[in-house]
Amino acid sequence: MAIEHDYFGVLSSGPDGAIFWTERVDFGDQSVTVDLTAPDQEDVSQEALDVAAALISGIEDLDATVRRAMLAEVDDRTSEVTEYILQQQEAYGDQLEEVLVDISGDAAVDIIRSLCLMSMTILADEHGGTDPFAVMEYALDADATDDVLLVNLADNGSVISVMSAD
Repeated sequence: MAIEHDYFGVLSSGPDGAIFWTERVDFGDQSVTVDLTAPDQEDVSQEALDVAAALISGIEDLDATVRRAMLAEVDDRTSEVTEYILQQQEAYGDQLEEVLVDISGDAAVDIIRSLCLMSMTILADEHGGTDPFAVMEYALDADATDDVLLVNLADNGSVISVMSAD
């Protein structure tokens, strides 16, 4: 079976009924891998695909929303964002300024501004549910696959949570 959508084209399911779509999306000076997946195409509605397409099309605005949410967590000393920032400061030490894209003097702000959006995964079968509909992966170093922040999003694009991958 297959699902057809204006943005995604024809989404064919594998023998197990799962669907998967992937593409590189450019925004600003970044190129991001975007995946759409669902374990059973029967659980994916046209509305879910419309919402997914809107999130992808608005990825630049979504990225700005996510970064503002991360900044809001900086004042909480127990947040995953604060932990990540402290880990990066410790790991880079005096070389931190070399990886930052903007230096304002506030290390937390500078690290969040300098994070690269590595990927976005849309869990199309979670539309309308309580579990994350999309997950955005951020890293200060594009080669550090384990040292990332994962941002869980609802289907309306609001941030549910931010957590580190480790």
